[in-house]
Amino acid sequence: MDLSQIKLVVSDMDGTLLNSNHEVSSLFFDLFKELKKHNILFVAASGRPYYSITEKLDSIKDEIIIVAENGGIVIEKENLLLSTPIRKEYLSQVESLINSNNHIHPVFCTKLKAYFKNASNGYIKLLSEYYPNFTVIDSICEVEEDIIKIALYHDIDSEKYIYPHFKHLEPNYKVKISGKHWVDLSDDLANKGHAIELLQKTYNISSKETLIFGDYNNDIEMLKLATYSFAMENAHENVKEIAKFETKSNNNFGVEIILEKLIEAKKSYNN
Repeated sequence: MDLSQIKLVVSDMDGTLLNSNHEVSSLFFDLFKELKKHNILFVAASGRPYYSITEKLDSIKDEIIIVAENGGIVIEKENLLLSTPIRKEYLSQVESLINSNNHIHPVFCTKLKAYFKNASNGYIKLLSEYYPNFTVIDSICEVEEDIIKIALYHDIDSEKYIYPHFKHLEPNYKVKISGKHWVDLSDDLANKGHAIELLQKTYNISSKETLIFGDYNNDIEMLKLATYSFAMENAHENVKEIAKFETKSNNNFGVEIILEKLIEAKKSYNN
């Protein structure tokens, strides 16, 4: 494994760069300084909204590129590089499905805020960990901005209790199991792979010069774009099948371990 030519590092957030307490390690921030010294571009790519990612990475937010809402939004230094809202003509169908499954809690995600439904009252504190800038509404009709993503939460298992009810929407939406408790609906082009491919073309970076970390199904498209694709030890089996390499879990510094190897490779190559 020769990491000496890497120019682009991309990491998912939850289950990957963040530990189980939703924290970024101080070690990562130290390693990021080294990445910068070697002119390596860092991208945080998450299902989280932009404002939640910047909260977690506040000290470096102006030095990185942020791929938010599973690729629905790409922002560099507050400049919007890509925005892919979902089509509105099917939203009433989506809301009907949500209303008929009261164990499912939706989050309607726009660029600057999220909207929770009053019916999810008991889950608002939990949902706000991921979507801290929110308004509570009664109906999707109250959302006037473009909706970039609809995140659906179930407190036990999203693959079992959400996905079967929404998978038939796939001709009109991308329906992705994005975590143990989450399924995300978005436009077909609103995926992390499309966003990373855009950045590779913009910066003229090849797959051999790209290193990507991920743990869940919403990372699959982007993992396919890297010669050095890493699944976390805690990753979904689908991700482990796609990724070319595996690293330690998010609670055992899996990302940081590989970044240390990358920095060592860069130093050796430059000496």
